[in-house]
Amino acid sequence: MASGKLLRQLINAGVRGDSDEFRAASEAVIREERQKKHHLLANDLERLLYGEHQTSAVGAARGQLSELPTSKDNGLELLEIRPAVRQETDIVLAKTAQTALTEILQEHNRADVLRSYGLQPAQKLLFCGPPGCGKTLAAEVLAHSLALPLVVVRLDSVISSFLGETASNLRKVFDFVSVNPVVALFDEFDALTKDRGDAADHGELKRSVNAVLQMLDSYRGESILIATTNYETLLDPAVWRRFDEVVRFDMPDNRQIRQLLELKLSGIRRNFDTDDARLPKLFKGFSHADIERVLRRAVKEMILSGREFLEIDHLKDALAREYRHKQQ
Repeated sequence: MASGKLLRQLINAGVRGDSDEFRAASEAVIREERQKKHHLLANDLERLLYGEHQTSAVGAARGQLSELPTSKDNGLELLEIRPAVRQETDIVLAKTAQTALTEILQEHNRADVLRSYGLQPAQKLLFCGPPGCGKTLAAEVLAHSLALPLVVVRLDSVISSFLGETASNLRKVFDFVSVNPVVALFDEFDALTKDRGDAADHGELKRSVNAVLQMLDSYRGESILIATTNYETLLDPAVWRRFDEVVRFDMPDNRQIRQLLELKLSGIRRNFDTDDARLPKLFKGFSHADIERVLRRAVKEMILSGREFLEIDHLKDALAREYRHKQQ
């Protein structure tokens, strides 16, 4: 539980309607809970502060950036600003992916040293692997660690059925990220860069692939461009060499499952240890996102049933519900 001083500050700010002080006190509470390793609680508080009530957070990010580009076709914004609140301590990865992420951060934190030798930090990154294994979260962690706004390319606005409009929208996106230092996330990148040899795809999509390749080649801005895909086999072969780094995200192994349990159940009273040999078997075949969802469900059930300790039976019940959901 947060300290009495922070709680008084929080309530006082709420009573007086001081949104700035309320936000500052809320962030202090979240930091304190995270320092206590109460990560589930800290994550939920962050979602309340930045997710459901993110107007001020997004507004602050907008104030740092030029006007977001819009589609000529429908007037919708081509980019969405998202709060980047997850930190390096909030992500569990395989050693190869973690090492790659650490090296990318180090390159950008010491970019001046690299540039003094005529080198540039990695700016065009491709994250690939199964869904729910940390690709989008890794982009958020990079943005948070480098204190850069996180902007997500809205494919529903970018992709158009009108001749040449998709390429025009892409040009607006690249022009924006060239003059505004951000972490730009091209989620589901395969939707823009499918193999041009696929006879089922129409000409406009082939033109968009050519446009993406040309824009990646000519990009000279300071933003970090991150493309993610769950289906790397669909990507056009020419796409791969346009990226400085390709990072593979895999399903969690036993070590990562234990790390996830330790991270997500910190501060939760339980009648089992996270190194219990039964647990990795229970979660075998589940992605990182699946495991987090199951744990949240189990903790909620513990609370709502009035139990003081989390039991393995709570995990099994939540897993059974997850299995039913996947079968629907």
